[in-house]
Amino acid sequence: MKPGLERVLKLLDAVGEPQRRLGQVVHIAGTNGKGAVASSLAAICCAGGYRTGLYTSPHLLSYTERIRINGDMISESRVAEYCSVLESTVTEGNATFFEATTAIAFMYFCEMQAEISVIETGMGGRLDATNVVDPDHVIIPSISEDHTIWLGDTIGEIAAEKAAIIKKGASVYTAVEDPEALEIILDRADAVGARVRVLQESAECIVHGAGVGTLEFSLEAPGLSMKNLVAPVTGDFHASNLSLAVLAASEIGMDESAIRQGLLSMRRFGYRARLERISRQPDVLLDVSHNPAGVEKSVHTLCAMRGAYRNVVVLLGLVRDKEAGRIVRHLKTMTSHIITVDLLTERGMTAAELGDLCREEGAEVTVAATVREALDIIECTVEKDDLVLITGSFYLAGEVLGLMGC
Repeated sequence: MKPGLERVLKLLDAVGEPQRRLGQVVHIAGTNGKGAVASSLAAICCAGGYRTGLYTSPHLLSYTERIRINGDMISESRVAEYCSVLESTVTEGNATFFEATTAIAFMYFCEMQAEISVIETGMGGRLDATNVVDPDHVIIPSISEDHTIWLGDTIGEIAAEKAAIIKKGASVYTAVEDPEALEIILDRADAVGARVRVLQESAECIVHGAGVGTLEFSLEAPGLSMKNLVAPVTGDFHASNLSLAVLAASEIGMDESAIRQGLLSMRRFGYRARLERISRQPDVLLDVSHNPAGVEKSVHTLCAMRGAYRNVVVLLGLVRDKEAGRIVRHLKTMTSHIITVDLLTERGMTAAELGDLCREEGAEVTVAATVREALDIIECTVEKDDLVLITGSFYLAGEVLGLMGC
């Protein structure tokens, strides 16, 4: 990671500044909820008849998941072509993986004549490689502590980094509730002449039902009344994320039919592994929550369903820059049995290290040498009426999906 915009701007300058020809641009930053907002909004815009680009990160199984037009992933051959074009500039400028990927996404959207480009920041905002666009719409679903090594130790510092994607004339939508973080967003918007809609002040979101893989809610706002919207997500906390997408979509010009159809089809736009059920009897839920706030929301959701299950087992893998102790304490409110695993990245905590930390927090721990071994342990020990939660990392989720063939 090398925060800064100089290298990505050189890449883009070398290929004709495609970031200036992306149609309407929606830029999304935040700690949690970015994926739900991005996938749902892109799906709605596509359902509304717009050629829609979607840039997200990281990927689970294939690099091509990151870059989509109308939900379809970029082809490997097209990626190879763009890499050939960028190779010398990447090498000479020592550009990072994410910077090169951002350039490829913008080149592809420009070539495909995207009418709307939905772009998710990788980390932070101010120095994120995506912060070279001039957005028409900015969405910030949440702000909490994460990536503190890079973004700062306080909510205020983190909020300032993320709010920096707000540019002159943009329409801003946020569900941030922390007073300090919200004030920073409002101050940034005022400074650059952007208009802000704070969800909890300008709309009413009512959840009617939430189960595994389904959410039903209604949204009321000035000039907007959407009854009984349905989306294939787990957790009532997603209602605020999806409401932000609906508000932005409505302002862009999407009608109710496109909004309803888009929400139902958001999984085709890369929305996976967010409390996604990948097996039954026992229910196995795959979740990429990887910071305390995200894990807390997932645990809160599952605790409401706890009565339907005999036992809960957690399979956990974490990278080193996460607040592992706080994450484990959240998980312990739901279960005392945690299986720890190594991740396929040098950034990961070892299974043994994570296991020791879990024991310090009072959890019963099984340390597995590999994810395959962990899945075998689960298969041999859990009952049909148990719940298995696999969480902590995109790396872990991707490996599990590959091994299980999901």
